Amino acid sequence: MRAEPGPCPQRRRFIGICASLTVRGLIAPAAHAHDAARGRAMKPVIWRGRAMGADTVITLYHPQISLAEALLADARALIASLEGQLSLYQDDSALSRLNRDGVLTAAPPALLDVLRLASDMHGATQGAFDITVQPLWKLYRDHFARDDADPSGPSPGQIAAARASVDARAINIQSDGRNETVRFAKPGMAVTLNGIAQGYITDQVAALLRRAGMRHVLLDLGEFRALGPHPEGRAWRIGLRDPLNPGRVMTQTVLQSGALATSGGYGAVFDIDGRFHHLFDPASGLPAQHYRSLSIQGPDAARADALSTGLSALPLADAKAALHALGPEWRGYFVTRNGAIARHHWPV
Repeated sequence: MRAEPGPCPQRRRFIGICASLTVRGLIAPAAHAHDAARGRAMKPVIWRGRAMGADTVITLYHPQISLAEALLADARALIASLEGQLSLYQDDSALSRLNRDGVLTAAPPALLDVLRLASDMHGATQGAFDITVQPLWKLYRDHFARDDADPSGPSPGQIAAARASVDARAINIQSDGRNETVRFAKPGMAVTLNGIAQGYITDQVAALLRRAGMRHVLLDLGEFRALGPHPEGRAWRIGLRDPLNPGRVMTQTVLQSGALATSGGYGAVFDIDGRFHHLFDPASGLPAQHYRSLSIQGPDAARADALSTGLSALPLADAKAALHALGPEWRGYFVTRNGAIARHHWPV
């Protein structure tokens, strides 16, 4: 389970390279002739900014540039509103207030949506996706921040103490008929939504643009989401980079109406050797070591985000079984420790 309070620059570079290749069409198949003329009539309108502590890009094709720019302004406003509920980077966000006080009355709708979705994904991943791993992140951060830090990591006793506060089932949501209150049932609990919020925000922006009639959009808000094909008629083509060699594309996949999320321990490390990273196994309290990176492709970015995070803590057979149970629209690309790619798709 991913936990971190700040941006993951290595992860963003890993994805951003692939995004630029996709937008520029450098690894895309040739367009059909009858679609190419229509595509050339549209100009891309691109917004580059920041969301949830990471660089973001929205590429929107539409013949009316002014309309596209107005929609991008609406998208930016929506992102800012959702960050005010879900971000760990803002001290006054609803999430930060919940973590500080252990209780949040009149919880806002987006936070409630994400907490309920996170509960569903906790079950879908055999408990491996757990948004309450933030105490583990704090433990490792504080340990390796010391000049005399033991390079072998926190002690077993320290890890056990932090794990005592890790339990996604101990998040209680109660309603009085008008408002809903979120409350932690255990002392010392804290939540990170960094393994699901980027995907959720991506889906909300996609829904806004779809309602406005947009049909040729590629979103990269930490996770990819496509609304329809490229205007030239081809799918958006995404290169999955080698986590040990960012200059090499290991494999490719296409997006036309779905999402792709990638997680890897390289995204944020605590020690100089990179042995201890931010993708935690909540069952052990240790960084997961099954894969170098994990990419999940499916119909929506929120669940893809959560799956790429949570399945990192499961052995390959268990991770594939969990993905299989979700249905044929889900695919997985598991870069194992020896650098090979293990794929999951239907039929298996």
